[in-house]
Amino acid sequence: MDRKKFLKNGMAGIGSIIAIPTLITSCNKDDDAGGVVDAGSCVVSPVETAGPFPIKTPADLVKENIIGDRTGIPLKIIIQVQNVNDNCKPLTGAFVDIWQCDAKGNYSEYSGQLDGDFTNQKFLRGRQTTDTSGNASFISIYPGWYPGRAPHLHLEILKSSGQSLLITQVAFPEDISKAVYATTNYKGDFDTSNAQDGIFSGDINRSIANSVTGNITDGYVLTETIKVSG
Repeated sequence: MDRKKFLKNGMAGIGSIIAIPTLITSCNKDDDAGGVVDAGSCVVSPVETAGPFPIKTPADLVKENIIGDRTGIPLKIIIQVQNVNDNCKPLTGAFVDIWQCDAKGNYSEYSGQLDGDFTNQKFLRGRQTTDTSGNASFISIYPGWYPGRAPHLHLEILKSSGQSLLITQVAFPEDISKAVYATTNYKGDFDTSNAQDGIFSGDINRSIANSVTGNITDGYVLTETIKVSG
């Protein structure tokens, strides 16, 4: 989906999602990390665990809108994939798999969740293919949190052949998460900060999203660059 079209028209008909306004809040890696990140460095993005709830059948989830029946603050996710073996030029034709928890901290496709068994549900999981600019986008909701983890997204980048190039996670600016979690559908402030999260420990500067812009009324847009050895 075209980003300008999303910002202009919003996502009418999907829950309560409407257009992103002109006046927005924003946060980037320099703001949240407490130090300057060399965004221009051409090195592979942090390798992180797939977590206990990876996608089981990603080829069956080729879709841009991954919301399903979940509710929450709307989130447009724009991922650009770059190839460090080609001077970080955009990587075309790569699969981007994404998965995240819902507003209450539950993952689909698995039992033993905070609010029950979601084995037969497929919400908040999807796959898209990068375009000629190396971009893939998803329509989602701002993820909730669960005990022991800071708010995050899971990503896997794969070649069109299915070969995995990188599994990583993306963290969120804490001030924005606090604002989101004070709204209806969420369960209050997170219990684990980015600095306390064992997955992001020591590398939060490189793991936090490049940019998160928007507000709690109209939703947010997250952009992130993922660099792989393609």
